[in-house]
Amino acid sequence: MKLMNALLSGAAVALAFSFAGPAAAQDCPRGDLDKRFCDVDGDLVADTPTDPADQVDPDTLIFAYTPVEDPAVYKEAWSDFLTHLEKETGKSVVFFPVQNNAAQIEAMRSGRLHIAGFNTGSNPLAVNCAGFNPFTIMASKDGNFGYEMEIITYPGSGIDKVEDIKGKQLAFTSPTSNSGFKAPSAILKGDFDMLPERDFEPVYSGKHDNSILGVANKDYMAASIANSVKARMISRDVIKADDVKVIYKSQTFPTTGFGTAHNLTPELKDNIRNAFFSFEWEGTSLQAEFEKSNEGQFLPMTYEVFWEVIRKIDTANGVSYACE
Repeated sequence: MKLMNALLSGAAVALAFSFAGPAAAQDCPRGDLDKRFCDVDGDLVADTPTDPADQVDPDTLIFAYTPVEDPAVYKEAWSDFLTHLEKETGKSVVFFPVQNNAAQIEAMRSGRLHIAGFNTGSNPLAVNCAGFNPFTIMASKDGNFGYEMEIITYPGSGIDKVEDIKGKQLAFTSPTSNSGFKAPSAILKGDFDMLPERDFEPVYSGKHDNSILGVANKDYMAASIANSVKARMISRDVIKADDVKVIYKSQTFPTTGFGTAHNLTPELKDNIRNAFFSFEWEGTSLQAEFEKSNEGQFLPMTYEVFWEVIRKIDTANGVSYACE
């Protein structure tokens, strides 16, 4: 797969987030991280502050899951895990429903979000702008993980291959989404010499379920989506499998990365990690929802290794991780 420099559409300007608040510059190595952070150990994520006065240990922890589908569905899906998290940390835990990636990143950057699952495409922005420390992803019981970006259409649309989208409409989700924007932008440019506006009309649905439903209902002619979301929607009978057809499937990408804010106390970070890795999935609300996409455990991972392909896609798209 060729990943050449893709031209970003006007909507992609949203990738350059501006956040209020002063940034205290520090004399330390940081790579692409915002100047508020340090990366002395070179693992590409923000270090825990060395001064205990800069570390936080809140009585109530705020948790947010990436805004891919109906927040009400996921508040219930995560309920058993959050109960377990309360037991492991000795703290109250509140589920915070977020409507978009930018709001989720801003919440962590401003200190209002402590534990989160950031989707594939927004993970690098969360790491570099908000000090997100990811350490796990969901995987199947046999250790397989990830999802593929698919370009879908509906039967009878007249679109049978990617080139048929020329002169027609393609729905993206949001500029911060890997499968909903970043990966297809690079692939369409590099492999098919296709650019938005020049070769097709780009529209933005906001979320993967909106794009999938839009294609199934024939509101969008085609869309780029994460097939893990599609699988869960089919399992919940939101759509039927034959409501859409796949005309392109990518390589496998890492799925949502889970982790903490960088400035939690080391003890609290350890307790949160232990909660993820000691959680027993069998018979829980989390299993009931995520077994639909063949997930059944939390797998340890590092941002440096697992997100390398996503950082390469961002480079191909000319994406900046600058926060200001």
